[in-house]
Amino acid sequence: MSRAALERHIRRTPVDGSPEDMRAAFDTLTRWPDPRELPPLATVGGCAGRWFGQGDDVIVWLHGGGYVFGGSISHAACADYLANLADSRVFVPDYPLAPEHGWPTIHCAVDQVLKALPGARVVGDSAGGHLALVLAQRGADIRRLVLLSPNTDRNGSSQSRTRNGDTDLMNKDAQDTHLAKLAFGDRATDDPEVSPLLGDLTGLPPLMIYTSLTEILLDDSLLLARAAALAGAEVCLRTVPDLFHMWHLWPGSLPEARIMLSDVAAFLDA
Repeated sequence: MSRAALERHIRRTPVDGSPEDMRAAFDTLTRWPDPRELPPLATVGGCAGRWFGQGDDVIVWLHGGGYVFGGSISHAACADYLANLADSRVFVPDYPLAPEHGWPTIHCAVDQVLKALPGARVVGDSAGGHLALVLAQRGADIRRLVLLSPNTDRNGSSQSRTRNGDTDLMNKDAQDTHLAKLAFGDRATDDPEVSPLLGDLTGLPPLMIYTSLTEILLDDSLLLARAAALAGAEVCLRTVPDLFHMWHLWPGSLPEARIMLSDVAAFLDA
């Protein structure tokens, strides 16, 4: 599928409505080519998920989807591609989703996964990036950390949430706010677990952050990169000029996704 065809597919498949509607739409957007070839479900730390690839080293990929949709099926293509590049096994946990399960249930479930896989390298995209960052701030045993367009600030510092509203096919500020309400309820926006940019950034593992200059979470990444570097973290920041949120989900269609995942593999293997 070409980029133009993929963008038409995204426009024709809005991820909105009820949580069930959003999950169905997101599955349609990101469907694995042949569901019969998906790896079987496995359980790690009490959490179901899927392993991709072979190898001795372990990567945990915490999927995005606003804590309401997404999982080991939606992220199968990118997890499988990364596993092959990094010669590693990639585990994508199907952590509990909101609104059936809110915060901190989501956090606690993935914390158990990481405790079962000490010293893992961790990738998190979007809400999964938020989750990975909060876990790192709480002292999870993470060797290297990659955040792809992470959700880090809901307290008003991130101006690209409105500035880039017309250039991001996959994310809008109003929907992002709605999903956060489903996951976090009435927690204050300046709560460090809602906006981890405001939390303690000392002691983070080596960190790579990837973002697009035209997506709404651009500033979430740029602000985090600056703050984490000032707090003493080793930070590698990568930006791309013209892509929508979560473009890495389609490595079969987008060369930019393949380049990003190659960069991620190299960073994780360093």
